[in-house]
Amino acid sequence: MKHTEHTHKRVALVTGANKGIGHEVARGLAQRGLFVLLGARDATLGEAAAAALQAQGLEARFIEVDLSRASTLTAAAERIGAEVGRLDVLVNNAGISDARDGAPSATDIDAVRRIFDTNFFGTLAVTQAMLRLLRRSAAGRIVNVSSELGSLTLNADPQSKYAAYKFLGYSASKAAVNMLTVQLAAELRATGIKVNAVNPGFTATDLNHHRGTQTLAEGAAAALQYALIDNEGPSGGFFGADGPLAW
Repeated sequence: MKHTEHTHKRVALVTGANKGIGHEVARGLAQRGLFVLLGARDATLGEAAAAALQAQGLEARFIEVDLSRASTLTAAAERIGAEVGRLDVLVNNAGISDARDGAPSATDIDAVRRIFDTNFFGTLAVTQAMLRLLRRSAAGRIVNVSSELGSLTLNADPQSKYAAYKFLGYSASKAAVNMLTVQLAAELRATGIKVNAVNPGFTATDLNHHRGTQTLAEGAAAALQYALIDNEGPSGGFFGADGPLAW
């Protein structure tokens, strides 16, 4: 990949892109003409995922991004800077759950820490590593994949469709991602970079053992929409495919 090979295209990095919603977001961005870097921890899985998109005639490459290893984030940023020169879209999709997570009285504290390490601290670390490259874009976009389970408003509503789901670690980590979204959007207000959080909805993925009711395409819709918004689009919001959500 030479420095000039993809400079005519917008460049996107999607984390956790070897499967599930992340892979579908990567496919959607590539189908819309972007050059997509598939961030993944496992090189074998990442290369296979990139090859699957390449077989469809799409421009995609694997890049090692392990949210728990800062050295991979620094190396990825250096590689993107050297080979492409900038980043136009960052989709912070990588996230985990933990079977030991649960209600506040019963959740395993180590599980909560593990979830936060990936879902919040990892997302923050990737964003910090890539921000220098996003500042070089004429229209940078950051999309943080959050969840309705991270909504304080919905968690406080006993009539919410998710009222019975009490997973403190996962929900609190996504609430923290929402705070990151609000603060980063405010910090970048004077730049061309827009930052939004999206809720994919209850999508059938490995995260929920494929119990979700939505297809991957439905789950990727909001991330794709806000990764591709124009300069009149919002920043600092929380959205699903159907519109704004309560924090």
